[in-house]
Amino acid sequence: MTHNTSKIAQARAEILARIAKSANVANRPAEAITLVAVSKQQTVARIDSMVATGQRVFGENRVQEAQTHWLERRKTLQDMQLHLIGPLQTNKAMEAVRCFDVIETLDRTKLAVALVSAMEKTGRNPDIFVQVNTGEEPQKAGILPAGVDDFIANLRKNYAIEPKGLMCIPPAQEEPAMHFALLQKMAKRNGLNGLSMGMSHDFETAIAFGATHVRIGTALFGARIPR
Repeated sequence: MTHNTSKIAQARAEILARIAKSANVANRPAEAITLVAVSKQQTVARIDSMVATGQRVFGENRVQEAQTHWLERRKTLQDMQLHLIGPLQTNKAMEAVRCFDVIETLDRTKLAVALVSAMEKTGRNPDIFVQVNTGEEPQKAGILPAGVDDFIANLRKNYAIEPKGLMCIPPAQEEPAMHFALLQKMAKRNGLNGLSMGMSHDFETAIAFGATHVRIGTALFGARIPR
């Protein structure tokens, strides 16, 4: 085992232990929480080291980078699951449906139309999460909280999309708990079980509010390589 692999294996073990501890405090089973290892902007060596630990669920922000990282690796990793956790342009919907098992960032009707078309053409049906802009930040993707119920109803009625859950990225300068509580409330109201929320700095808080998926990059891999 190389030094890099050993370091990443230790980091993953520590994160899994913290997930288990947080789940126990919240009276939840640790296995109800999926660790999504965010591999965007990481090196080939780091990704290979993470795969070597047995990690099989990964998150990427961009379709093209995900293809670079995973198209070849997936040929030998039949049990892996790849999540799109970054904004998706409608013209990339076909590639995204082919590449990803879970798309966490559906946030507009036009994209829903593109995804449905891509799923029909490819025969692939990735799980879909709706991204909510809980902080109502103008620069951030996501449905505004006031529009979530109608958006989900529209997906179900007109597009035959049954979302698996909701996803959010709280504002950096605000207490995340209030955003996680809001997302949990909206999910419950709409009969959704999945909650993708919580990153390296706040995933334990997210677990307390029912997170089913935590998206962790830096705490697992170390600092990202600058572009």
